[in-house]
Amino acid sequence: MKHQVTPYLTFDGQAREALAYYKEAFEGEIIDIQTFGEADFPTPPEANDRIMHARFKKGELFFMVSDTFPGQSIDVGNNISLALEMTSEEEIQRIFDALRQEGSIIMELQDTFWGAKYAKVKDKYGVIWDLNYTKS
Repeated sequence: MKHQVTPYLTFDGQAREALAYYKEAFEGEIIDIQTFGEADFPTPPEANDRIMHARFKKGELFFMVSDTFPGQSIDVGNNISLALEMTSEEEIQRIFDALRQEGSIIMELQDTFWGAKYAKVKDKYGVIWDLNYTKS
């Protein structure tokens, strides 16, 4: 596992606005942005302009941002998760299995269209983890 935990902020349609706000406040840059409409999976028209994934950087400050998919709600507590990049399929499976014990699976461990294995899990303490292993 890489040794950095990355905050992942989730918004209900305000991700683009929030990114502009953080860009000005921190004088940083948006280094990557993709909408749901640009993704390679079926998306309802009302989600096309929502941010599926964006990355923000200013020096050592780094975080990721997205909007919810239409129909998903945002509440304090589920609007931030911690993203971990794994170094192997064995590692992501082991950590996924450990976190889901007494926790709940938000998204099953699966192969993704971005060339990774990915899962989203809420642990028994309510902390949400985004687990990602980018395949070579």
